Amino acid sequence: VQLVESGGGLVQPGGSLRLSCAASGFTFSIYYMSWVRQAPGKGLEWVSDINSGGDSTYYLDTVKGRFTISRDNAKNTLYLQMNNLKPDDTALYYCARGPRGLGPRGQGTQVTVSS
Repeated sequence: VQLVESGGGLVQPGGSLRLSCAASGFTFSIYYMSWVRQAPGKGLEWVSDINSGGDSTYYLDTVKGRFTISRDNAKNTLYLQMNNLKPDDTALYYCARGPRGLGPRGQGTQVTVSS
């Protein structure tokens, strides 16, 4: 299992970023996938899930309406579109195989929201 996140960076409050997660080494299209994050000095926090077909999605309440999870099974890629970013969204973001971030994760991509 290999998961490689990208797309993080430094963004001002109110800005947007799109994270990507390239998956390989397993049959991507049959698995739930998820995003989790870890803010400095805090534990791992689940952010969002998507089912295998991409037609059911679930979100942490504090990101609902701002973040959108999606996937392209033909490209073995998971996405997280993040809009109206807030300083509290600053964290290392990981994609994970399976729901709730419980499966194998990638190395993460850093998102920093600051003016």
